[in-house]
Amino acid sequence: MLRYFVTRILLAIVTVFIIITITFFAMNAIPGGPFASEKAPSAAVKAVLEERYNLDKPVGTQFILYLKNILHGDFGVSLKTGRPITTVISESFGISARLGLMAALVAIVFGLTFGSIAALTRSGISDRLIIFFTTLLVSVPSFVLATLLLLVFCLQLKWFPVWSSSNPNYVLPVISLAMSPMAYITRLTKSSMLDVLGQDYIRTAVSKGVSQFWVIAKHALRNALIPVITYVGPMVAYIITGSLVVESVFTIGGLGGKFVSSINNQDYPMIMATTIFLAVLMVLATLISDLVYKLVDPRISFD
Repeated sequence: MLRYFVTRILLAIVTVFIIITITFFAMNAIPGGPFASEKAPSAAVKAVLEERYNLDKPVGTQFILYLKNILHGDFGVSLKTGRPITTVISESFGISARLGLMAALVAIVFGLTFGSIAALTRSGISDRLIIFFTTLLVSVPSFVLATLLLLVFCLQLKWFPVWSSSNPNYVLPVISLAMSPMAYITRLTKSSMLDVLGQDYIRTAVSKGVSQFWVIAKHALRNALIPVITYVGPMVAYIITGSLVVESVFTIGGLGGKFVSSINNQDYPMIMATTIFLAVLMVLATLISDLVYKLVDPRISFD
């Protein structure tokens, strides 16, 4: 098990390094520059700015300096606001993380519940309704659902207020982010549960007189969770990173808004920092899910 853990951690580190490398050189390959705008500074001012941010050095030297700064937790400063990027990320990521974790919790709880009900009432009316709605929800992108919820429940029915930083309401954004993952977890739980319910040890437990509740809770659901665990780790990171568009729809001041504005402003350090940060978050979530998967099922290996 120790060998598995060490191997996965090393692979995660290599993956992060590759992401940083690709992101850095891709941003440097983009035509133009952060100071190329309609109100571009004079050549003298531009030279001073490039020297200040090490943009006058060769790309290889810039990359080495960038790696050294990242190792010290320093992503530099925003070229547009002059604020430390680490501070901007720490302030805005709290909102995105809160929104994403709430959506992930809703998706997991309701996905497991509906998936179990669908498996236990196979071919029944409950199963048919659950599969119909989950198929529908999987097909609808989160930003489309977010726009519909905003138009109907905020602007037309006025059941929920439009987002306000002083009085935030997470209901509609959470629903927008949670529906598609919840639908996938529902279908995944159902198929896994049906497979487990057909195993010999389940029939043995039933023949011994174990109550249906304990058969499902202790034996069936526990073993059916293994595929779900594999999906949940990347799903949490995907929900948090995928909240960029939903945050824009509801004008939530999270990391997504900062990322979109940095693209519009050609703020290269901010773009690189947020891209790397969100990518590392995805790698860490996948790593954690793989490690938990190994703890749940020690038979898993790289061999």
